Amino acid sequence: MSKPTARTRLADAAFALFDERGYEQTTVDDIAERAGLGRTTFFRHYRSKEDVIFPDHDQLLEAIRDRLATSSEATALVAVSDAVRLVLHHYLEEGELARRRYKLTSRVAALRDREIASVARYQRLFREFIAHWMGSGERTASLRAELMAASVVSAHNHVLRRWLRGECADPVGEVDEAMREVVALFPHPGAPVPAGTGTTVVAFRSTQDLDALLPALRRVIADEGAVG
Repeated sequence: MSKPTARTRLADAAFALFDERGYEQTTVDDIAERAGLGRTTFFRHYRSKEDVIFPDHDQLLEAIRDRLATSSEATALVAVSDAVRLVLHHYLEEGELARRRYKLTSRVAALRDREIASVARYQRLFREFIAHWMGSGERTASLRAELMAASVVSAHNHVLRRWLRGECADPVGEVDEAMREVVALFPHPGAPVPAGTGTTVVAFRSTQDLDALLPALRRVIADEGAVG
């Protein structure tokens, strides 16, 4: 079995100390000493003790940006779903470390704020991509992009939290299902409405009773459906 890297040893030491002493009471020197390493080695791998908890967001954001950049207009939604799956897989590969982080951020307000800021960066990246995909022709495109990006991130986080709490045996399957729900809510603005779907209600005034009108209305609708 290979020896843990210095980076891994520092992370293990940090989380152990956070559990024992609390986040605020643990210093960088404490972490380095517990890991059997020097302070210089710590700063070679992490900028601060916060970075031990949130170490890979920049790389992950870059990976998402790269995946989105490879898409075309026709494959944009596939790229969004792939990017969401990429983030989820990152946490799944972390395994117990991700769960320890979740427990820690649930207890420490400053870490929750950092996590919220990180989530906002993901949402901004998705929003910019979706806005470009939707185009600027529609007046509400910016709002739709904002809403869809928020839904994408919320869907991912819902499944991720379920897995972190041990409530989800198939997070990949669940996130795929969640993304299908999101995509169904936000069809491309230029996409045609499928024939035969939806209901159109026309209001008008008549002296006849509604019960007397309904059979005639049903016949008109049936005739329209038979055209062509």
